[in-house]
Amino acid sequence: MRYVNKMRGSAVAVVVASAALAVAGCQPGAGGADTAEDGVTPSGAVSSPASSSTPDAPKPGSSGSGSSTPATSVSAPPSSAAAPGGPAATCSAGSLKATARQAAVRPPGTGTGAAVVEFTNVSARTCVLKGHPTVAGAANGSPELNVPLTVKPTGTAASVKVAPGGKAWVKLTFVQVQGEGDGYCVSGSAPVLYPTMVVGLPGSGAHQVALDDGQFAECDDTLTVTAVSTVMPS
Repeated sequence: MRYVNKMRGSAVAVVVASAALAVAGCQPGAGGADTAEDGVTPSGAVSSPASSSTPDAPKPGSSGSGSSTPATSVSAPPSSAAAPGGPAATCSAGSLKATARQAAVRPPGTGTGAAVVEFTNVSARTCVLKGHPTVAGAANGSPELNVPLTVKPTGTAASVKVAPGGKAWVKLTFVQVQGEGDGYCVSGSAPVLYPTMVVGLPGSGAHQVALDDGQFAECDDTLTVTAVSTVMPS
């Protein structure tokens, strides 16, 4: 019985000693290491060895070697520019300066006979003039009092380009006044005298002009007009 009790006492002592060793091995610093076996840290988290980490999957645009390379963008081809020499815009009224002088070639008589109206492009861009002019005798006062004259177009109308500083012309040929002094009209009507006339071109405004010498004297409020041209008439 003593033997049995001694053996039981020894067994209990062995169990107690083993438990003490197990507790000691779990304490920080035990055995000179802070991390227990099987990768269990003191806080209970599982640490993964560096060698067992899984590399990140290649990202879009990556070469797959671990270094990210920006994806190459593909740009659309540039749109073609407008071809040079395209159609020019119609000359605006503000882009033109108009002057008038008595023509060298005119019907015989004592009136104005004929006048050449010159249009100068004072803008910085090439523009277009076209067509036959309209003509009105300018009254002294409101434009509503201007007297439209009957025009008889001659020649073919065509659009003409006028470069900056360039010029274009129209010629106005009136029904001529005859005789001396106040003169007379062959038709029997009285001659009319206008200090200025208003000359317009399609899309390019109306321009009031005065002769460089004298006034416009005409009969019957009727005249013949040429189409605008870059060739100066005589």
